[in-house]
Amino acid sequence: MKQPLIIFKSGTIKREQNTIFFIEYEGRKHVIPVEAISEIEIFGEVTLNKRALEFFSKAKIPIHFYNYYGYYVGTYYPREHLNSGYVILKQAEHHLDPDLRLFLAKMFVYGAYRNIRQNLKNYDRDKSVEEIDAFADKIEDTKNIQELMAIEGNIRETYYKNFNNILKQFNFNKRQKRPPDNEINALISFGNTLLYTKVLSEIYFTHLDPRIGYLHQTNNRSFTLNLDIAEIFKPIIVDRVIFSLVNKKVINKKHFEIEAGTCFLNEEGKRIFVKAFEERLKNTIKHRKLNRKVSLQRLIRLECYKLIKHLIEDEVYEPFITRW
Repeated sequence: MKQPLIIFKSGTIKREQNTIFFIEYEGRKHVIPVEAISEIEIFGEVTLNKRALEFFSKAKIPIHFYNYYGYYVGTYYPREHLNSGYVILKQAEHHLDPDLRLFLAKMFVYGAYRNIRQNLKNYDRDKSVEEIDAFADKIEDTKNIQELMAIEGNIRETYYKNFNNILKQFNFNKRQKRPPDNEINALISFGNTLLYTKVLSEIYFTHLDPRIGYLHQTNNRSFTLNLDIAEIFKPIIVDRVIFSLVNKKVINKKHFEIEAGTCFLNEEGKRIFVKAFEERLKNTIKHRKLNRKVSLQRLIRLECYKLIKHLIEDEVYEPFITRW
């Protein structure tokens, strides 16, 4: 199975004939095993030229860029190699029809709610489970995306209020995205960003167009479908990585920096988180329908396939819901 290549150091990616090298500023030279990598995540200051991009395009490798603080900057998204005019038309049709769009948006929120609910049950937060159940009861009767987003916001607010009871270090009052103002907000933002790019990479290997979303508004922003699908997996991938790293004190105060009111992971902290995140994606579960073990990363790809089946009216979409 191909693996992501994650670059934290600064340097240059250079093509020499049919070989790609990463050359650190200090001069150390590494061969990039193109045939063995699925995507590239760049956290360091890296320069690369057109010849290298041509090579990565031919190899169908997306490249995701992050800035010094670990925020997502953008993606070099090679030309789609699995284009399907029919699927793109059906995607657009389901976005433009308010009822069809609302159905899919509800499914993404419902999937996120159920997986959040399981996390709360795992930590015996029964009272909060009842609270989010009350919010979730309104999903079915929601008339538009705005109402649905409000319900999703209420569920997440209740969920995050419980983090102080789940986590064994750090104080967490509320979710603050722009900018993250404390350690837990920094972890959530960083983890969600990693998941968004991971889902984007998985979409690339399907017929779906990542620019057409349903819960998140499709506008001048490049990608939205990856944000929709990521909602389902945040609780079982990102949040569980956070719970594990914080409660085992693998991540602690020394892994953060604060600059102009922004809290962010330092390089060592990012390395620890990325390693745990990638390991989490390799965890397997017994897939009830396929009757075999699949990794969490594979589940993301399967979610894309389920969405395609729904769009072409082969099978009604149901989000992945964990039972553990």
